[in-house]
Amino acid sequence: GEQPDYPCPPSRFNRIGTCTGDLIGGNLSLVENLCGSKSDVNTDHKILFLEDVGEYLYKIDSMFTHLKRNGKLKKLNGLILGNFRIKPDDPGEEFGATLYDIVLDKVKDYAYPVCFDFPMGHVKENYALIHGMRHELKVQSDFVTLKKSV
Repeated sequence: GEQPDYPCPPSRFNRIGTCTGDLIGGNLSLVENLCGSKSDVNTDHKILFLEDVGEYLYKIDSMFTHLKRNGKLKKLNGLILGNFRIKPDDPGEEFGATLYDIVLDKVKDYAYPVCFDFPMGHVKENYALIHGMRHELKVQSDFVTLKKSV
């Protein structure tokens, strides 16, 4: 009967702010592939969480570009990035940007809070998030919390 309250260590790449909204998301490549389909995800006024494994940085950049061009990043209330196990670039073909660079570039025109390195995804400490329920995300310089909103 207790309401979950998920603390997260702050990242120097986080964007400060507080928001509420329904929590939606999942695997980046799956969310991106749903764009334009019958199963497309409505991200308007939501808190979007994303994670992925086994992708190159150039592919992650492409997926975020696709989400942005489809308006999926424009009307968010907040963005949470979980674990991204990134494939190393092939020698001599380094992409030249980090995950943080990619995401912050794609959301630079928007003012919502962004949380990096949230403990969810394919990691040992993997919070079980309540998809579709209203949550509050607080991203501060010294702490981050995500909790179900009443």
